[in-house]
Amino acid sequence: MPASTLMRLQTRRRRRVENNCYFSIANHNVCLSFQDTDQHNTMRLLPSFTPFRVKDATAPLLFKITIDDTLRPAKGNTLIRKFDTGNGDTVVYRLSDGGYQFIIRDIHNRDCCLLICNHNFSNCRCRLYGNWTMRSFGLNDALMLVYAFAGSFHQTLLIHASCILCNGYGYPFIAKSGTGKSTHSSLWMKYIENAQLLNDDNPIVRIINGQARIYGSPWSGKTPCYRNIDVPLGAITRIERATHNSIKRQAPVQAFASLLPACSSMMWDNTIYDNLCNIVSTIVETTPIFTLHCLPDEKAARICHQTIIHKSQYAN
Repeated sequence: MPASTLMRLQTRRRRRVENNCYFSIANHNVCLSFQDTDQHNTMRLLPSFTPFRVKDATAPLLFKITIDDTLRPAKGNTLIRKFDTGNGDTVVYRLSDGGYQFIIRDIHNRDCCLLICNHNFSNCRCRLYGNWTMRSFGLNDALMLVYAFAGSFHQTLLIHASCILCNGYGYPFIAKSGTGKSTHSSLWMKYIENAQLLNDDNPIVRIINGQARIYGSPWSGKTPCYRNIDVPLGAITRIERATHNSIKRQAPVQAFASLLPACSSMMWDNTIYDNLCNIVSTIVETTPIFTLHCLPDEKAARICHQTIIHKSQYAN
């Protein structure tokens, strides 16, 4: 074999070995295995993951996902549903072996990712399509989806929230899309001393030794805030627009009903849904949850801050 050919083969083998990339996200280890780095699929698709990258994984993996553009759709699947993510549609299929297949489409209805997962999302494969924007979108959505569902088996959930870090505690704001979560966070940063943004779209909550901690994540919506830090969860506040500012702590049943829709889950999968409900129940038991009726003004930030800071320090 010519020396030049041997060198090319050795280089390809080395690249294959080096294609495993490791990350620590909310102290869970994750592995991405790129099978086609000579083409389109590289870490350049995931700039928000840079603060979470580690050299290797000494602890067990939460999941491994292999990116391979030779992947084909699985046979023997059953359509579960199609849902709108706000940025496109995701089509869900149940596989005969208990796993899942997803087709992730962008806002232009273009297929961006084929994702096939085992029953507990610990081992997944995906194929990406299209240009850089489509591939980056598809891979980011696939990773967020897999993380949410794999995490449910490990007392971990993703919440749709904008989260403030203040004096050593995390304070996420939940609400329907467009209600003003990010606006309220910006008011805290403007008017409340020591308030910083932890994450603006998808922070992570983990239950550790019966207590909740909140973490930054690689998924922060339109605001580039990718902080690999964690703090105790201080309080959760549901934002509702009103003609005046007022705040009230929710009763446990109301708190459960408020928090559950803000969490990523699959209601049709009994195991994952039960996992989620158990995690939410623990959060409700250990963390004060409020409703803030508010205007988008300074007074709203101050009344919220004064109330939840005091209550979270003397919770339960």
